[in-house]
Amino acid sequence: MTTSPESVSDIAKAIQLALGPVFLLTGIAGMLNVMSGRLSRIIDRGRTLTEGSGSHFSYHPEGIPDELKLLEKRRHITSSAITMCTISALLICLVILTLFLEVMLKIPLNWVIGALFMAATVAMVVGLAFFLREVHMAARSIRIPGTKRKGE
Repeated sequence: MTTSPESVSDIAKAIQLALGPVFLLTGIAGMLNVMSGRLSRIIDRGRTLTEGSGSHFSYHPEGIPDELKLLEKRRHITSSAITMCTISALLICLVILTLFLEVMLKIPLNWVIGALFMAATVAMVVGLAFFLREVHMAARSIRIPGTKRKGE
């Protein structure tokens, strides 16, 4: 089977079109790395609170159940953020696959590509919104001794 110059040119165009989504995958991978790091820290903190002795704490042990509840909420939100960003990455992979299918099979799949890309974008926005919520929850839960919060 020989490849005509036209089909090589078509494949080259598909590769060029796929570069944008590939770079987007790199960005999503970076975000997933940050989110999984936060999730690890949340889990480690929960383990410290449940398995550690009272001497490790700089506050009263009666506050531990409240902190564990907050950590569980943060864990759930972070897991949701990771899930949505992973779904976004999977949809971007489908965009790339569909771009190549369109070229290889010479079938117009513009609407599929557009729908997949829009779904990937929505999933990424939802994932980032979950991540932002978790960051704000973490920031609100931190008390630096000797400082006051707004409105206190």
